[in-house]
Amino acid sequence: MPPSPSRLFAEIATAERPAETRVVMRRAVVLGGSMAGLLAARVLSDHAEEVLIVERDPSDVDAGPRPGVPQGSQVHALLPAGQVQLERWFPGIADEALALGAPPPPRDPGTAKVFVNGMLGLPPAATGTGPALITTRPFLEALVRRRTLAVDNIRMVYGRAEGLLFDERRVTGVRYVPEGGTEPVVEAADLVVDAMGRSSRLSDWLAEHGWPRPPMQRMPIKLNYATALFRRDEKVSDAWVAVFHTMAGRGRTARIGGINSVEGDRWIMLVAGYDGDRPSRDVADFTARCREHYPQMFGDIAEHGEMLGGVVTYHQADSRRRDFHKLDRLPAGLVAAGDAVASFNPVYGQGMTSATLHASCLSRYLRSGPRPHDEPARAYFDQVRVVVDAAWQISTTADIELPHVDGPYPPGYKVTKWFGDLLFRASLTDPVLNARLGRVTTMLDHPAALSRPGTLLRALRLGLLGSSRRCSPVTRRPWRGAVENGGPGRAAATDRGSGSARNQPPWPASPP
Repeated sequence: MPPSPSRLFAEIATAERPAETRVVMRRAVVLGGSMAGLLAARVLSDHAEEVLIVERDPSDVDAGPRPGVPQGSQVHALLPAGQVQLERWFPGIADEALALGAPPPPRDPGTAKVFVNGMLGLPPAATGTGPALITTRPFLEALVRRRTLAVDNIRMVYGRAEGLLFDERRVTGVRYVPEGGTEPVVEAADLVVDAMGRSSRLSDWLAEHGWPRPPMQRMPIKLNYATALFRRDEKVSDAWVAVFHTMAGRGRTARIGGINSVEGDRWIMLVAGYDGDRPSRDVADFTARCREHYPQMFGDIAEHGEMLGGVVTYHQADSRRRDFHKLDRLPAGLVAAGDAVASFNPVYGQGMTSATLHASCLSRYLRSGPRPHDEPARAYFDQVRVVVDAAWQISTTADIELPHVDGPYPPGYKVTKWFGDLLFRASLTDPVLNARLGRVTTMLDHPAALSRPGTLLRALRLGLLGSSRRCSPVTRRPWRGAVENGGPGRAAATDRGSGSARNQPPWPASPP
């Protein structure tokens, strides 16, 4: 009998490093050298004599956001589950990041603040996953790339992928045009990994050779971001990490905001809205939004902080997933990973973490004794489906409440929504439910963990009868004074919950 999705998810998300690996192929080719491609290459290095990464963007990865990652200048989060997997494949990477300038988290758990619908809730619960990595995307990706390319049997070439080579049953190689060249180069492969992101052309390439396209699901979120970097200055604010989320409802407009303290003694701060609520690159607009719609610290940083560069915007039209597991015909010698499989609303921070878990799926598949060049990788895609389903459930259950989103509604949606709302309200004031919900939204646990009897009963008791604790409302000047002067606002932010901030997720995800 196959394991349940929650059991399989736990096995995929393990922190244990593989005890034994064996080489099952001569050459693997990875199309795409971003996070998903780098992680896939690292896993493949244990099972292939040679791993070749074909990356289209030749720009210096240490020089900041790359053109191939248009969202690279925005706030990124590596959730605790992702950090577990990074440590699994690159031992000591968290300590290396801290040594290279990633800011060490403070010990005060109240320093990370979570605001929901105008209320200051509990700080994120301790996860036990080690010091939280809070960095920009370019910093983390550069570190992962250096560690990946330090592996002896991995090399990277720069060029534009042009297609796949097929025989009757399988993918036999790739075709790419090298950077600065005009003539395509052919590379044979026993296994090809599509890590080309949201804009992957794999579906077209399959169709061109008579194979079916994977079905695609979309949810039109119409998300709009604006982000700016500021020099950290304690005279302006003592902010370390802050997350602000207003959910659509009576008298409320859905908005998201975030502050991360990152390398280089900087803050990276974003404001975001949906549909017609579209922040611009105009500094005055950015500042006005921070002051009008967000807690005091946002306005203080925007008005009085030193902005480093300008405001950068980003738009994502939809969340999407390609369901390879539904294909009745699939060529051997081919897998896909990262955003090429599923791309979620980025406010939930699931992208990089999902990529790390896809790498874990690939490792588990390759250690099962497959013949990747002879048979379709269905076992791999079945595992990836479990990861995608978990992330999709968390993000779309919340996004379906946006006024401009009209479905599709999953079976049992009304009951799920009723209980989800109950659980979420209770988690804002109850440390136990806060910790359990946090483990799911940070992808340490499968969403099924929230349906355990103890969690259900506790949520019902606290949600229906009322919790003995209440969130602190967010106001403007009075709230800032209370916090900074050690008054009631400070007590509300620091006396709740348990555990050290060094073990807390840096970017608390929004509720399911």
